[in-house]
Amino acid sequence: MASKDDLQFTSKESKLSLIDTELYSAQVELWPREGKHIIAQYDDNSIIVYQAYNSSIAEYAVENQRFGGPNFSFDRMSWIKTNFLWMMYRCGWASKENQERVLAVRITRAGFEEILANAFTAKLQKSEGLEKEKIMVRLQWDPDHSPTYEKLPRRAIQLGLKGEILKKYGTEWVVSIADISDFVKEQKRILDEKRPEEIRTPKERVYTLADPSISARIGLDSNEKHEEPSFVGFS
Repeated sequence: MASKDDLQFTSKESKLSLIDTELYSAQVELWPREGKHIIAQYDDNSIIVYQAYNSSIAEYAVENQRFGGPNFSFDRMSWIKTNFLWMMYRCGWASKENQERVLAVRITRAGFEEILANAFTAKLQKSEGLEKEKIMVRLQWDPDHSPTYEKLPRRAIQLGLKGEILKKYGTEWVVSIADISDFVKEQKRILDEKRPEEIRTPKERVYTLADPSISARIGLDSNEKHEEPSFVGFS
């Protein structure tokens, strides 16, 4: 049974998606302060990634539990993020044009690790002499951000998908798609009311890859060097 700290969303097909939430001020103390880390909500079989779209794309995705429809293109690169707060920084807490609807997309861990196995940073692409057109996954390590957009020393992962990988992500690897826009707007309202200590965010922790060679390939840092958690407050 879901606890009171869970967010529950039901699509028109009555498919259920649960997102555990926790006070940001509590869980931030458990995260590494710096380094390149995948911070996400996940279980043994799946992981949640976030995307923000306009209403047309979001409604199709939630109703059909897959991506598609007249306004979604599998021919363009589509970016996913595992850090909820990086997504909030990017979409302005669901306030930016064509990013008013925030989706929590739960995909299989096997699919996620296939994405990482095919990911290239710009540096890795150059070192291997690959043309841009041959890369199906673009990986960027961007500064993570606090709820109030403060830039942090820790790096957050962003993955741009295209081609066959994007098609698999958007159709085959989807476990569930939930629209969490109302939750996002409620937390922004709390922030605007100068009550940052009360905001909740999805409960996230450091994700460890099963294959250490992929970790090394994408420059993932070990969490072992960050035994003493450091608090990152609000600006």
